[in-house]
Amino acid sequence: MKGNKNIKKILIENNTYLIAIGLFIVCAVVSERFLTLMNIRNIALQQAGPMCCVLGMLFVILTGGIDLSVGSMMALGSSLSAYLIVNVGLHFIPAIIVSLAVGILCGSFTGILVAYGKFQGFVASLAMMTMARGASLVITNGSPIRLEKDTLATLVNGSYGYPILIFIVLIIALLCFVQHYTSYGRIVIAIGSNSQAVEMAGIRTKKYIVSVYALSSMLAVLGGIFIAARASTGSGTIGEGQELDAIASCVIGGASLAGGKGGVFKAIMGGLVLALISNIMNLLAVPAYPQDIIKGIIIIIAVLLQVFTDRSEVTV
Repeated sequence: MKGNKNIKKILIENNTYLIAIGLFIVCAVVSERFLTLMNIRNIALQQAGPMCCVLGMLFVILTGGIDLSVGSMMALGSSLSAYLIVNVGLHFIPAIIVSLAVGILCGSFTGILVAYGKFQGFVASLAMMTMARGASLVITNGSPIRLEKDTLATLVNGSYGYPILIFIVLIIALLCFVQHYTSYGRIVIAIGSNSQAVEMAGIRTKKYIVSVYALSSMLAVLGGIFIAARASTGSGTIGEGQELDAIASCVIGGASLAGGKGGVFKAIMGGLVLALISNIMNLLAVPAYPQDIIKGIIIIIAVLLQVFTDRSEVTV
């Protein structure tokens, strides 16, 4: 009996990984092109940008907030970096640094509205979403900015070992360490669980709230730069709907929208689930609109599974 309970507990705690592994096996069986080196590499390169958004969104969600601006911040990062390279003449590295700094400022502004202005995260990030999208379209004048191949495209150059893949692995490792082994990570989770108790312990929660929105925007900008690198184009239209995919990835990964629950690696697995679904449907030539329906069904199943998991954790 005790052994059955332990097995049940393991299955509950690792359901996200089991879903991802099961889906991976199904994809491999359904399409012979799925396990090709080219396809696996394409999935990794395509998801580097969106995974940045997932990671940033997770830390906001851990505090009990939400960031709807990540898609627009991706567009801003793509547009601004391309503009600085092509129109200002900056080398791509300073252009990236400036773009990231702008992302931090925008996210900090959203966080200040939430922490000090008492705005709902939904409302504050919605305003930033609108402003960032408008700014990116103004920067590009509504037209894509073409980049030379020796600029941002260096980040996706196989000769250099695909730097964006190296960067995303390092970011995941760093944020895993921050969440599990630093006081910052523990406080962020505690704020989402019970912010009043954290404040009564003498911890200033407001600066942590500002910091997670700044982190989210910075990572979204970086994600937009990664997409610009792959396409050799800066555009103000990229990232539309990305905020919903980022939220869905976190939820599939077991994060609670009420805050206080979620993990970096599980959120990445949630993003991988969505990526595998999109990839296999593209390989099978499934039209785009049914893909959205299937994604919606997956999100519903994930939420129901989360509710079941929460109940089971009490009885196990």
